[in-house]
Amino acid sequence: MTDRTLARRPFASVLVAAALLVVGCAPSSFAGVRQPAEGPLAVIYDGPQGCPDCAPAIAKVLREAPQHYRVKYVKAAPKASDLAEAKLYVQPGGGSDLERTWRDLKSSAEVVRTWVREGGSYLGLCFGAYLAGANPGFGLLPGDTNGYIDSPGTTVPDARDTVVRVKWKGKPRHMYFQDGPAFFLNKGAEADVLATYPNGDAAVVVAPYGKGRVGVSGPHPEAGESWYAEKGLHNPDGIRFDLAYELIEATAGRR
Repeated sequence: MTDRTLARRPFASVLVAAALLVVGCAPSSFAGVRQPAEGPLAVIYDGPQGCPDCAPAIAKVLREAPQHYRVKYVKAAPKASDLAEAKLYVQPGGGSDLERTWRDLKSSAEVVRTWVREGGSYLGLCFGAYLAGANPGFGLLPGDTNGYIDSPGTTVPDARDTVVRVKWKGKPRHMYFQDGPAFFLNKGAEADVLATYPNGDAAVVVAPYGKGRVGVSGPHPEAGESWYAEKGLHNPDGIRFDLAYELIEATAGRR
């Protein structure tokens, strides 16, 4: 591990750094849906980060959300021209090597930061939430990230796919989870913590960045029925997307 990798973690250790370089966030199986005829544009990264179905899963949710997003995929680091007409940029889950994916994306770091600073919205899910942090990452958060499985008092002891209990705006809910981050905000940071893990760590956060906003989630609010079925998991709340819709609206606003 490099010092750069270790510096990213609030609880720096070889085990913590190693865990984040093997983040999975990678279920499979997806059934597509029709593209809306009109609506705000969401650009979704669908490059080589290890999960062929993660981008389509959030695309389906965005198309069916109350805002009825249109979706465009980018297969490489986004350019300013890719984001010019977009309201939302999505960095989905699915990565298995944080350093490798950052090498693919770092050429777009200033493009993404500038776009959000000027009023765009960034949505990071699991692996994409790690990438909203720093060292390596886009540096969009007022703080940084660390793997929840490595946090003191964690309720998830390893990187296997599971269902995690969270407290969403004070109410108990359950979400699909696979080695996602917790968020550690700077003291006094302007941010809304929508959900916390059982140990109190932030699980879902929305924060301003310049004129724009950044929404990040350690668990997967976009997880569909096939994700649970493939891993033999059960969500006590049922398969619902209301939390995903709420996070999208909190990040990018209403249509």
